[in-house]
Amino acid sequence: MSAVELPRTPVPRRGSAGRRWSLWALLIALVAALLVTLVWLAGRYEASQVQSKLERDTADALGDIRSALTRNVQTLQALQSGAPGTTTWTAEAHSVLREHREWMRLEWRDSAMAPRAAVDTPYRGAVFARLGRPNAHADVALACANARRVSGPAYSSSYFVPQLDGLGLEVMELCLPLVTAGQLTGYVVATYSLSEILGSLVGPQLMRSQEVSFTEADGTRLAMHGSARRGSRIFTSQQLLDLPGNTMVLRMDSWRGAPDLFPNVLTALVTAMSIALVTVLVLLGKDMRRRLRAEHDLADALAFRKAMEDSLVTGLRARDLQGRITYVNPAFCAMVGFPAEELLGYSTPAPYWPPELADEYQKRQDIRLAGQHAPPRAGFESVFMRKDGSRFPVLIIEAPLINAHGVQTGWMSAFLDISEQRRVEELSRASQERLQATARLATVGEMASLLSHELNQPLAAISSYATGSMNLLRGGPHAKADIELAMQRIAEQAERAGKVIKSVHDFVRRRDQEREAVAPQALLDAIMPLVSLQARKLGVRVEVKVQDSLPPVLCDRTMVEQVVLNLARNAMQAMDQAGAAQPSLAIQVRRTGGAGRDAAGKGWMEFTVADCGPGIPEDVAQQLFTPFFTTKAEGMGLGLSLCRTVVEQHGGFLGFEPNHPRGTIFKFTLPVDPGAKTGPA
Repeated sequence: MSAVELPRTPVPRRGSAGRRWSLWALLIALVAALLVTLVWLAGRYEASQVQSKLERDTADALGDIRSALTRNVQTLQALQSGAPGTTTWTAEAHSVLREHREWMRLEWRDSAMAPRAAVDTPYRGAVFARLGRPNAHADVALACANARRVSGPAYSSSYFVPQLDGLGLEVMELCLPLVTAGQLTGYVVATYSLSEILGSLVGPQLMRSQEVSFTEADGTRLAMHGSARRGSRIFTSQQLLDLPGNTMVLRMDSWRGAPDLFPNVLTALVTAMSIALVTVLVLLGKDMRRRLRAEHDLADALAFRKAMEDSLVTGLRARDLQGRITYVNPAFCAMVGFPAEELLGYSTPAPYWPPELADEYQKRQDIRLAGQHAPPRAGFESVFMRKDGSRFPVLIIEAPLINAHGVQTGWMSAFLDISEQRRVEELSRASQERLQATARLATVGEMASLLSHELNQPLAAISSYATGSMNLLRGGPHAKADIELAMQRIAEQAERAGKVIKSVHDFVRRRDQEREAVAPQALLDAIMPLVSLQARKLGVRVEVKVQDSLPPVLCDRTMVEQVVLNLARNAMQAMDQAGAAQPSLAIQVRRTGGAGRDAAGKGWMEFTVADCGPGIPEDVAQQLFTPFFTTKAEGMGLGLSLCRTVVEQHGGFLGFEPNHPRGTIFKFTLPVDPGAKTGPA
């Protein structure tokens, strides 16, 4: 069978005038783009040149400062070596201060940091006249401590010193240890002014058009020098001045005007026109070749599309706005069993519609074609009929067909045959039901010994009462009252045995899967006879607590009873294996506001089963709900896994936590019947 292609809409040809205008428009756009790009690149290049020069100037300024500070240290060393006395040292210090404007004060201190001599700069008043020198003792002591530790010069952090004129200075201390014959004899302390360092130690040619400053790491300015001509753009460069004991940032700012673009524009125009001329020639030469290649590419694309559509396993069908079939692919034809010739042009009812559903499909299609209802994005399921009359389910995904002008011309539909998917889902559902039935039978099988032990007592009593009745009958008619009492006891014991058997029978044979509204107390009453059997054998005390006026829960009664019974039996077996002295089991039901991990919802009932057993080890807890994992020699490992599956199918959550001081608490939640009246929580 062959697929029929959709009719192709002819593409209108452009005239020669239209082609020329298109080429000229493209040329103008290209020239404008080139001009803008070249001007932008020229501006970027000029800005990068300015920034590079500023980086070099900053590096040079930093080098000047480092060299000057090193020379200053040598000057201080020479000052001390040639000044054994206080008077001589003071005179030489005066001479040194006249040569170094960056120093505000020189001090000579002994090894205990006590001042021996001090000289202030002659170029301004005493820098510490307002607050006094002791106010900065901490900075001096820290610098000298660093100097003693490194056996060399060390600097303090900068600090602000107010002056008598209302202004102030940002200064830092340099401490140079004096060592004679390997012994520390004192210190030379030099007080630097940061602004004078910038003014005296940085070359003047670097500050003619730039502003130099010291800043902290966060950008706070400590001192600045120089002035810059303000412009429309600022350039900044920063270098780190790392001194022993102190670190500062040397910042240099330069303001520049807008770059001169006139030469760049001329260059860009010449280059752009040259490129434009070459481009016109290339475009005209390639126009014919491009047209031929487009025709070949179109033929190849059509062939490729047809091959791709023929290889799809998804059925495709196109309809126009009147509902007529205009296209089908081979996969769709194979799916419905009709050849393409019998489907194309067909309207409604379609030959693959089942007769009993034709009216429903017709109404749905009328609504769709009228544009009153958009198809769902995820698709929708339907039933089709093959040519041989067999039915099969399909998943339909529809989307509007839009032409090149943005107008809808019809509908495109994709079809997936989901027969195999439905068969697999049915097999999975049947397997799950068989697994649950097996688990219930396994539970009853494990309780067989308990049943035999529990039934032996009423049967033995029945046998004893029957034997006594026979003896009384042989004794004569005067024992009628005794015989009636014996018969009454036989009936009571028989009823007791019947209740035990009926509880197990109802649990095993119940098959209803419909969820119903069940009172929490009724769920517990249904399984308590079975719980009591094992509790009496193992000597476990069972305590049940149910809040008053609880609303019913919406659940599959049989499966939830199995969950509670399984948790109770596991708890009693765990206490028995651990040899608990006073084993006790607590079953509680209460209203809660959340379902498991998600506490945002409301209307949930929480069931708890608590024991006083040995608890759950960490390695066992990680695999507790894994199918076929068990710690019992005779166990199947399906109980807790099925319990969690049942609870999660109801939308709840099953988990556990330690029970203090010992034991484990299992909790699970079930939804409250939404139709029930709200009672006290």
